[in-house]
Amino acid sequence: MTEPAPVMVNGFDGSRAGDLPPATRELIRRRDRALGSAYRLFYDRPVSFVRGSGVHLYDAEGNAYLDAYNNVPCVGHSHPHVTEAVARQLATLNTHTRYLTDGLIGYAERLLATHDLASPANAMFTCTGSEANDLALRIARHHTGGTGVIVTANAYHGVTAALAELSPSLGPNVPLGPHVRVVPAPTPGVNFTAAVAWAVSDLERHGVRLAGFLADSVFSSDGVFPDPAGFLAPIPEIVHAAGGLYIADEVQAGFARTGSRMWGYQRHGLSPDIVTMGKPMGNGHPVAGMAARPELLAEFGRRSRYFNTFGGNPVSAAAGIAVLHVIESEGLMQNAQRTGAYLVKLLGQLQARHPLIAEIRGAGLFVGVELRHGGPTGTPATAETARIVNLLRERRVLISSAGPHGNVLKIRPPLVFGTEHADLLVETLDQALAELNLVSME
Repeated sequence: MTEPAPVMVNGFDGSRAGDLPPATRELIRRRDRALGSAYRLFYDRPVSFVRGSGVHLYDAEGNAYLDAYNNVPCVGHSHPHVTEAVARQLATLNTHTRYLTDGLIGYAERLLATHDLASPANAMFTCTGSEANDLALRIARHHTGGTGVIVTANAYHGVTAALAELSPSLGPNVPLGPHVRVVPAPTPGVNFTAAVAWAVSDLERHGVRLAGFLADSVFSSDGVFPDPAGFLAPIPEIVHAAGGLYIADEVQAGFARTGSRMWGYQRHGLSPDIVTMGKPMGNGHPVAGMAARPELLAEFGRRSRYFNTFGGNPVSAAAGIAVLHVIESEGLMQNAQRTGAYLVKLLGQLQARHPLIAEIRGAGLFVGVELRHGGPTGTPATAETARIVNLLRERRVLISSAGPHGNVLKIRPPLVFGTEHADLLVETLDQALAELNLVSME
C-alpha cells in the first residue's frame, strides 16, 4: 500500500513561503482555506504542476521536472493509449457491475491470467487500495472466524479505521488494535520466519484467532526490503497451520514494478490466498481490486452483501485494460529490470564517493537508498535525507523518503524511466550529496 512518510521530513512548514512565486503563495493560501491542515505538501518549497508527460511533470513556466517518485502513472504520465481508452469509454457508457458489460469481464480475465494463485482465482473491484485491503480483511475474518492480523513494524495498508489499526507507520497517535501483532521488517540479521511464528503463538497465547498475515511484498514503508527473493516462501505454511490466510498487498509492488515478475509475491515463489491491487492499476484513474481463491469469495458472497457503486465500472475497466496492454506492448517489465539494474549500478558507484550512503536495496524500478552516519549500523541520517530530497527538488528531480526514521531515499519512477533518466537522477543526487558535504564541513 502506498504510505505517507513516517514524519514529514520533506514537508512544507511555511518557513520558506517567502521564497515562492506570488502565484504559488496564493495557491497555498487558497488551499489551506479550502482543504485545511490535514492535507500536507511535499518539500520546503512546494511546487505547482500543470501537466505531465512520460517521466516528466511541468510547472506553469514550462519547466520540466524528472519524476523518479510517482508510481501511480506506471506507464507514464498522460499516456495517450490510456487517455484515449478512458475518454472513448466515458463517451460511450459508464455504469455499475449489476449490469452485464463485456469490458469488465474481459479485464478480469486478462488480469487474473497474470497471477499465480493456488487455484483459478476470482476478481473483485474497488476504487482504492484501502478499499481493496479492507475488503480482503473482511473476507479473511469471515473465512477464518478470527480477528488477529500480523503486519510489519512500519507497515502502511490504508486509510479506513480497520486498516489504520494495522498501519504502524501512521505513528503513536493512531494506536494499533489489540488483535494486531507486529514483526520486524526483514532487515539483515532478522529471522523473519521465526518472527512470524512468534507472532502467531503470541496471538494464540492471548486467545486471539489468526485471520491473516498482511504484507507489502517489497516492504516499502519499512524502507524497501525486497531481497533475497524467496525469503517469504515459508510464511504461508506457518499462517495456514494457524488457520489464517496469506494476503499479499501488491498496491506498491505490483504491475511489473520489480522487473523480473508482474507481481512482487511471484519473486518469492508463493501462492497467496488473496492479492490486493491498486495505485498503478489505472495509471491515475482510481482503479483497485483483489484476486482471491473462489471458495473464499463464494462463502463471503453467500453470507455478506457487498456492492461497490464505482468499483469495476466500464471506464475503470477500460483504463485497466489499457494499462495491461501498454505494459506488455512496450516491454515495461523488461525495462524495469534493465533500467533498475543500471540504476543500482550507478548508485553503487556513487556510494564509493559518498560514505553517507549506507546501503542500496531494490528490485526493478523500486529502489531504496539508506543514508546513515557510520555505515549500515550507524545513526540514521534523517535530517540529511530530508535536505537531499529538497535539494533534488530545487534541481527539478522528484523523489521522497521512507522507513521508520525517514532516512531512506525512495525511488519508484514510472516504468518508462530509461537509462538516460537514471543518468540524470544519479548525477543530480551526486551534486546534492556534494553540496550537503560542503555545508557540513563549514
